[in-house]
Amino acid sequence: MRLILAAGTTETARVDGISAAGATPSLAMYTPAADAEILVYGEPVASPVTPVSPSGAVTPAAVTRAVRDVRDFPVTIVDAGLAVDTAAPTVDLGVDPGADLRSEGAVPDAAEIFDRARRYGAAIPDDELVIGETIPGGTTTALGALRALGEPFGVSSSLASNPLERKRAVVRKGLSASGLEPGDCEGAPLAAIEAVGDPVQAVVAGIAAGGLASGTDVTLAGGTQQLAIAALLRRAGVDGALTIATTSFVADDRGDELSNAANRFDCDLVVADPGFDAGEHVAMARYCAGEVKEGVAMGAALSLVNERDLPAVRERFVGLCDRLGVDESAGEELAPPESPSEVS
Repeated sequence: MRLILAAGTTETARVDGISAAGATPSLAMYTPAADAEILVYGEPVASPVTPVSPSGAVTPAAVTRAVRDVRDFPVTIVDAGLAVDTAAPTVDLGVDPGADLRSEGAVPDAAEIFDRARRYGAAIPDDELVIGETIPGGTTTALGALRALGEPFGVSSSLASNPLERKRAVVRKGLSASGLEPGDCEGAPLAAIEAVGDPVQAVVAGIAAGGLASGTDVTLAGGTQQLAIAALLRRAGVDGALTIATTSFVADDRGDELSNAANRFDCDLVVADPGFDAGEHVAMARYCAGEVKEGVAMGAALSLVNERDLPAVRERFVGLCDRLGVDESAGEELAPPESPSEVS
């Protein structure tokens, strides 16, 4: 099994109040680069901050890294439109950051990105691929893709209180800017990404399509963002067995809608529970309060360990949080460097 992490950015993440994947919208642009470093090295190396929500909820990369410490597995980072460089080694598919979906054309070269990613996915020799993502604002762009495809499902949120109506308003503006109505891209899924999606969607969908075509077992690691990928793949005529692996936090948030969507897109659904205790550590308390929920393949990683190993995962998670300085003040705003070149 190989974990592929598609790390990218979208200007949509700068919309106030739609994401907690960073202490501020500006700092969120560093989150995917830092997530990649945490997953590979166990801590940020070049990134200036540890990704936290405004209230101090630590990135799910810490959970996935804790699982990797307990059950070692290979990881590949794919640059799916990073706004700043990461110190983690990456596969470069020539992907630019996504534009604000309220503009005309969020990912103008979505078809070309998909094709490059498909060829890459088909060439990976592993028998099983678990494909995760890290992209602030990704649930909003997922909602955009779903609406462009004519799908009615909602999306989750990294915030405890899901600003779904704000996301819907952003998507409506994006569809209007691209001259689209809901459902106009039902027969042209890549056009949905181009208009109101993000580059990570094109990369994940392409890698999954290539892997399935070559006979590889594919798991889409994540929550409602990966449901949007499944919808895109099925609309593109990609068949083959797909699994979506997510967390109990997403399942609790979306209820029956999650399983209904998985059934509609012909996907097996795996839900993993880390068994967090809100009284054990502030980082666990944030998750138990409904923040973050998923990302960086957290649910899929947790599904790799059995009940007996979960205490060790939680212990390593707490140790990692303490080493990263995640405490009650973790959500305080930190000033980013003036330019990525000054990160060291």
